[in-house]
Amino acid sequence: MQILWNLNQWPVGLMKMTRTAIMAFILALFLGWPMESSFASDEASQTVRPPAVAGRFYPNGPEELRKTVRSLLRDASGVDIKETIRGLVSPHAGYIYSGIVAAAGYRQIAPSTRTVILIGPSHQFPLKGASIPSVAVYQTPLGDVRLAQLVFKLRKLPIFESAPEAHKKEHSLEVQLPFLQVMLKDFEIVPILINSEDPKALALALAPHIDNNTLIVASTDLSHYYPYERAVSLDRVCTSAITNAEFSRMSLCEACGKQAVMTLMHIAEIKNWDAKLIDYKNSGDTAGGKDNVVGYASIAFVDRKERSKRMKASLSDQDKKALLRLARSAIEAKIVVGIKVERPKPSPILKEDRGCFVTLHKFGQLRGCIGTIEPVCSLVECVGENAQNAAFKDPRFLRLSAEELPEIDIEVSVLSVPERLNFKNGDDLKCQLRPNVHGVILSRGMHSSTFLPQVWEQLPDKEQFLEYLCVKGGMPATAWKDSATKVEVYQAEVFGEKDFK
Repeated sequence: MQILWNLNQWPVGLMKMTRTAIMAFILALFLGWPMESSFASDEASQTVRPPAVAGRFYPNGPEELRKTVRSLLRDASGVDIKETIRGLVSPHAGYIYSGIVAAAGYRQIAPSTRTVILIGPSHQFPLKGASIPSVAVYQTPLGDVRLAQLVFKLRKLPIFESAPEAHKKEHSLEVQLPFLQVMLKDFEIVPILINSEDPKALALALAPHIDNNTLIVASTDLSHYYPYERAVSLDRVCTSAITNAEFSRMSLCEACGKQAVMTLMHIAEIKNWDAKLIDYKNSGDTAGGKDNVVGYASIAFVDRKERSKRMKASLSDQDKKALLRLARSAIEAKIVVGIKVERPKPSPILKEDRGCFVTLHKFGQLRGCIGTIEPVCSLVECVGENAQNAAFKDPRFLRLSAEELPEIDIEVSVLSVPERLNFKNGDDLKCQLRPNVHGVILSRGMHSSTFLPQVWEQLPDKEQFLEYLCVKGGMPATAWKDSATKVEVYQAEVFGEKDFK
C-alpha cells in the first residue's frame, strides 16, 4: 500500500484535517480502524462559525444585545398562544425592523426546549441540497451554541450536503440565535439552509427526529419593496396560505424563505399541527418609510388536538350535561316503565338548529352511532331523536336492552354546518384536510358516507381514512382522488358522560 507522504499529493479534504486526524487516518490504513466518526468528530470539534452580522443586524456587544432582546420580548404584542409551540415562522431582518415581530413568537416558546431545528434560505450562495455546516458551534456575542448530535445522522442522508460558503455570511439563521439564547437555558441547534431542495423530502427526513422538546424555526421575510398597502395585501395571501395549510396557494406567496416555510408546513401535516398567526408587521410599521417595505410575520404551529379542545367553547358545561341527561333519559324512556325524558331548560344555543351525532360505547367498544349532519331541527330535538336511533335503529347492532343501560357511555357530537372543499386532485385534497379537526362527508351519485373527527384517532393516515370512508359509502376505494366526488368538511364539539364523572 502506497502512503502519500508528499503533502501536495494529499486530497484537499485531508489537507484541512488536524494532525490528530491525519494520524488516525494513517493508523486506520494499517490497522483497519473505522474512520468516518473520527473525521466527523474531529473536524466538528475544531470549528466555530463566528457571527457574521453582529453590529449590523443586531448589537455587537453582549450587554447591549441582551438588553435589546429583552426589551423586544417585553414590548412585543400579538396573539397569545395557549398551547405549546412546536414550530415557528420567524423573520430575519435587522432587529430594528423585524425584531419586535420575531419577539412576539419567541417570548412564548417552551422553556423545556432542548433542540432547535433552524431552517432558512441561503441568500448569497446557490445550493443543490439542504446544507448543514461542518462546525461544532455557532457563535454570537452572547456565547456559543452547540450543534446537536442529530446533525451527524442527518449528514449521512443523500438530501444533505455541507456547503461552508453558504453558511459563512448567511444571516437568516444567525439572527434567530440571540432570542433563543435569552429564552432558553440549555439547548442545541440543527442549522439547515435550503434553496431548491424538495421541502416535503426534507420534512420526511426531519420528522422522525422531532420530539416534545424540539422546536422547528422556519426563517423568512415576506414581500420585498412594495408600497405599504400592496405589501399588506400580498402578505395577507401568504399568511393565510400558511395558517390554512393551503400548499396550492403557496405559489402566490412572496417570501425569501418559502422553501423553509413549506418544510415546516409539511412537518405540521405529518405531526398534525395547526398554524396560527401571532403577529404581522412590515418595515413601514417599525422603522422605515412606507414606499418600499418588507413584510414580517410570526406564526406558531401547535398540536392539533390541543387546539381542537380549545375550540370547544360554544356550549357551557351546564348545556353539555343537560344534553347528556336528555340522551340517556330518551333511551331509558323507551325501555323502562315510568321513566320520562328529561328535557333541558330553555337555552338560546339549545334552541338553535344544529346537526349532531349520538354515539354509544359499551366497555369501550362501539355500541351504536347515528346522527344528522345538516341543521334541520333544534339541538334538543336532534340529540333526543338520535339517542333513540343509536340505541334501537343502528342496523349494525341489536336493539339495546334494559340490562345494558348501566354498561353504556353516551357521547354527543355537535356539528358545525358542512362546507364544501374544492380540490384539483387527491394530493390537493389531502393537503386541505385537517386530521382530528375535520369530519368528512364524501358523496358520489347516490352514495354518501361520513366519518366524525374522532375517527382520525383510529385512522390517522389520510389516504387510509379516505379509502375506508369510500368503502363505507359503497364507492370505489380510490373515489376520493376524483375531483368529481363531492367532499364536505365540518367540525364537531364532542363531549361525553365520561367527561363529567
